[in-house]
Amino acid sequence: MNDTAGPPQPETTVLQSAMRGLACKCPRCGQGKLYAGFLTLAPACDRCGLDYAFIDTGDGPAIFIIMLAGGIVVACALIVEVKYQPPYWLHAVLWLPLILATTLLPLRAMKSLLIALQFHHKAAPGRLVDRAK
Repeated sequence: MNDTAGPPQPETTVLQSAMRGLACKCPRCGQGKLYAGFLTLAPACDRCGLDYAFIDTGDGPAIFIIMLAGGIVVACALIVEVKYQPPYWLHAVLWLPLILATTLLPLRAMKSLLIALQFHHKAAPGRLVDRAK
């Protein structure tokens, strides 16, 4: 973690960190903005000065969203297909907007949630340890 200078903060609980993440706020102070764009991170917190260079969520948020959205959309499509047997064009009209809504809307909050939890647990890259023989 790269903690830049700032006033010492009391220890936060996992729930507080998760709520900061879902609100897309700074994981340290909970007040500054985390994003400069839709999914573009700001370089640092505008309130406490925390440098966001440590953040590396990778594909984690996208994978979580794909799995959740896939389950929802496939379940809904199967129910509608079995119950009503609509034509294929109606499936496209029904499920394309649902796919977009269930993937794009929660992506920003999921990414910031993973960032906040990464900060809370002081996640760092793995290191090899030399063991004495």
